[in-house]
Amino acid sequence: VAPRAASAAAARASPLLADAADDFVPDMSRRVIMNALLAGTTAVPGLWLAGGDAYFFLPAGGAGGSGGQVAHDALGDDVTPEKWLETHGVGSRALVEGLKGDATYLIVTPEKKIEEYALNAVCTHLGCVVPWNAAQQKFICPCHGSQYDATGKVVRGPAPLSLALAHVNTDSGKVVLSTWTEKDFRTGLDPWWK
Repeated sequence: VAPRAASAAAARASPLLADAADDFVPDMSRRVIMNALLAGTTAVPGLWLAGGDAYFFLPAGGAGGSGGQVAHDALGDDVTPEKWLETHGVGSRALVEGLKGDATYLIVTPEKKIEEYALNAVCTHLGCVVPWNAAQQKFICPCHGSQYDATGKVVRGPAPLSLALAHVNTDSGKVVLSTWTEKDFRTGLDPWWK
């Protein structure tokens, strides 16, 4: 009984094998075209996603630019020297949105000009925004009592470092802030915020 079943199965399988052998097999040029289409349809979305990742991880500004960022007021408008000096008097220290979106103080000099440096308002102890105390003529952190003089130099802890500096440029008709990379004029040390 077993040999008959095996021969019947072989007889049924042989026409299928013969049919498979006669099937059309694409030539090499068609296979190359299909492979290219497959590679292209997977490469385009892959490169699109990789480009998005690269754009996310690369810093804004890139190389070759001015390296500066226009300061913005509380309403998000660009700060211009003329408008700023109309509304802020001599000795004022008022906040703008500065580098990396941090709160930054612009200072008005006795000559009724914007000081050539700005102060990052973030406390170097735990990151609180440090308000200017006009009565005591210094910045006093409300969180833990750190104090900074009028130039942002730390005068009382627990803050370990002075407030970060930024260059101020008004030549373009707008207040442009850029990273301070030179020695800190208050301490004579290299800047810690680079």
